[in-house]
Amino acid sequence: MRIGVNALFLQKPATGSGQHLYHLLEGLDAYDKRNAYVLLSPRFRRAYPVRFPNLSDRFRSVEVWTKMARLGENVEKLWWEQVGLVVAARKERVDLLHCPYFAAPIARTYPTVVTIHDVIPLVLEEYRRRETSRAYNELVSFTSKRADAIIAVSECSRRDIVQTLGIPANKISVIGNAVHPGYYPITDSWLLSAVRERYNIGRKYILYFGGFDLRKNVQRIIRAYAALPARLRAEYQLVIAGRLHMLGHPLYPDPRPLVRELALGEQIIFTGQIREQDKAPLYSGATVFVFPSLYEGFGMPVLEAMACGAPVIASRLSALPEVVGDAGVLIDPYSEPAITEAIGELLSDQRQRAALGSRARERSRNFSWRQVAEQTVQVYERVKAAA
Repeated sequence: MRIGVNALFLQKPATGSGQHLYHLLEGLDAYDKRNAYVLLSPRFRRAYPVRFPNLSDRFRSVEVWTKMARLGENVEKLWWEQVGLVVAARKERVDLLHCPYFAAPIARTYPTVVTIHDVIPLVLEEYRRRETSRAYNELVSFTSKRADAIIAVSECSRRDIVQTLGIPANKISVIGNAVHPGYYPITDSWLLSAVRERYNIGRKYILYFGGFDLRKNVQRIIRAYAALPARLRAEYQLVIAGRLHMLGHPLYPDPRPLVRELALGEQIIFTGQIREQDKAPLYSGATVFVFPSLYEGFGMPVLEAMACGAPVIASRLSALPEVVGDAGVLIDPYSEPAITEAIGELLSDQRQRAALGSRARERSRNFSWRQVAEQTVQVYERVKAAA
């Protein structure tokens, strides 16, 4: 079978969808020796850094120039998803097309599989207010309903897909994300120190690593940290890691004014973008990892932190309990006192931190990219057999 893959998100390697696609391709290369793959990607007017995995010759990369550069990036992306991808797939004579994010072509030229990581624009009111966003969401919702199969990354996502899109549950396969073997507890003191120095981090810190849109709940993390006893704040910094972008957009409030308002400038560190090779040491060095997101389709940073042996505090909502299980502390993300209490208890109890870190590391081993690849190929084969 010749499988076409929309490889757009290899141009966005820092995103969750970019990470998922990169490691899925690695897993497919290691597991699937029967099928051939064509990675179809657009060449936009704006040059993006593309991160390709090192794959065997069963994987072929095809780049297509877009035709709508003068109309802006959103139109370019839409043209690629609805026109360029279809033309390229037809030219490459694929037997099946996999769209590994929430967008599929209207044209039904070949069997199509769509991975839906989440349906955030359909379940959170704040994310569907703009008219252009609503129109795009209606389009991708319509095209996904017509796909031959859907892959959801969690049971939570499957439930929300059924509820919001009306797609039958038996058409949806749940195939979770996984963690790369490069995430493991780093104990090299020199490396840990070098990474802390690179980002101006002290020896003891509480870590948040993720995005900065509203659902990530960063403002509550900051206020919860501010409510900790002064002695704990003096001993532990709060490190907020990740690239601040789109500041000023209603969905991306700048957290730094709140830090200044609370006079915590010396105790809270904003790292900016983290280099890929620095992530495991950053997780490993954290005393506590906190991730009280209001909604996640999966929650990759939590799994990465667990693989590095970090004691995790996470939201008890959406898909995060599926990832954390009994290997972390689950809290109400809307309650700042609950976040403060959970952080304070873990900082004060080294034995509990060690137990949680050990359980987290053990649980993370249940999530492998080989397993993801194997289950994904099974979906491909079912769809092709039914076509």
